[in-house]
Amino acid sequence: MTDMIAAARDILVNAQNLVAFTGAGMSADSGLDTYRDAQTGVWENVDPHAMASIDAWARDPEPMWRWYLHRKSLSENAHPNPGHRALAELGAKIITQNIDDLHERGGSTDVVHLHGSLFEFRCTICSRPWKGATKPQHIPECPLCGNLIRPGVVWFGEALPPREWDAAENLMSTTDALIIVGTSGVVQPAAGLPRLAATRGVPVLEITPQPTALTPLATVQFTGRAGEVLPLLT
Repeated sequence: MTDMIAAARDILVNAQNLVAFTGAGMSADSGLDTYRDAQTGVWENVDPHAMASIDAWARDPEPMWRWYLHRKSLSENAHPNPGHRALAELGAKIITQNIDDLHERGGSTDVVHLHGSLFEFRCTICSRPWKGATKPQHIPECPLCGNLIRPGVVWFGEALPPREWDAAENLMSTTDALIIVGTSGVVQPAAGLPRLAATRGVPVLEITPQPTALTPLATVQFTGRAGEVLPLLT
């Protein structure tokens, strides 16, 4: 482990444009469930087609509305872990698949949310942002077109937001060191982004409790949790 930490620090100390690509495992040490854990994963306990698709929203939006506000509350009550703070200390620009705000609260100022945010809402039809109150018992309506306000997250079958995708591609195309943390590397198209950096010969550090689809890209691979390993690299 000591040699690996030294090798990782050598990479990081020479990096001028460090990028971190993070997934649900990044927030696991803050008490938020990952999606695919065999026992506690979000999708083990909730049908993704019932709670994370535009078709389900069109059929029956109220359960989804309450569920996302519940998840928003869980995120609000969670706290950034030492891994979040370490990435901020390292000055990493963040590309995250997470929909919580723990990177921002951990001190990171440059964060791209590929899959949206629990803290943003918009009209289902015209996409007008909603800044008003959000209460579980009532789905607000858009003042412009009268349609329902929805959570500002990306559901299955929806395209990733173009602005965020372009920003992520640009970061991966210009980074000179990449940290991959807490992602299975199987959710497309996001999982393809680290390959943009790796194919340029950029050194890649991966931190994960178990091997992932992205492990073959790693120059240095740490088996462990984000909140435990990342502080060792600062």
